[in-house]
Amino acid sequence: MTGGPTVGVLLAAGHSRRWGPDNKLLAPWNGQALVVRAGALLARAPVDLRAVVLRDKRIAALLPGLEPLAPEDEDQSASLRAAVAWAQGQGAARLLVLLGDMPALSDATVAALVEGCTADRPSAVLHPDGRPGAPACVPASAFAALSKLRGDQGAGVLLGNAVTIPAALAELVDVDRPQDLSAG
Repeated sequence: MTGGPTVGVLLAAGHSRRWGPDNKLLAPWNGQALVVRAGALLARAPVDLRAVVLRDKRIAALLPGLEPLAPEDEDQSASLRAAVAWAQGQGAARLLVLLGDMPALSDATVAALVEGCTADRPSAVLHPDGRPGAPACVPASAFAALSKLRGDQGAGVLLGNAVTIPAALAELVDVDRPQDLSAG
C-alpha cells in the first residue's frame, strides 16, 4: 500500500467505569501495568509512527516513545476521533487501532491486521460472536466517516466489510472488571 505511512494508536483514555474507582490500565497484569503490555505490543507493530490517546498523565510516563494525544470530549468515540485526527495530520495511509485493555494479542495477529488492510477495505479481528471488531486497521478512505462518530461507539459500525483476521480466544482478553485480570 502506498500513499503515506501506516500509523498505530493505542486507545488508553477510557473511564474504567466497570472497573471501579482506580484506572484499570494501571493494574498489574503478568507483572506489568496492563497498559504497558498493550504499549509494548504497539511498539513491536509493523507501523511507521505510534501514539497513545490518554486522559491519565501517569499512562504517558509508562509509554515512552508513544506520542501522547488527548481526546477533546468525554465520549468513547472521542478517543477514536483523536486518533484519526492525528493520523490525518501525519498523512497516514492506514491507522492501526489497538486497545489498552487488550494486552494478550500476538504480534502475528497485529501484523496480519496491518497486512490485511487495503486502500478501500479495513481489517479487523474476528470475535467469537462472528463479528469483526477491535483491534482493527482502517484505511485513510475511512477517516472521514470515523471522524463523524459520536457517543459511546467505536469503529465497529464501519467494519461490516472488513477483512477478518482470526485470533485465538486467549488473545481476545478484554479487561473491564478486576476479575478479568485472572485471564492473563
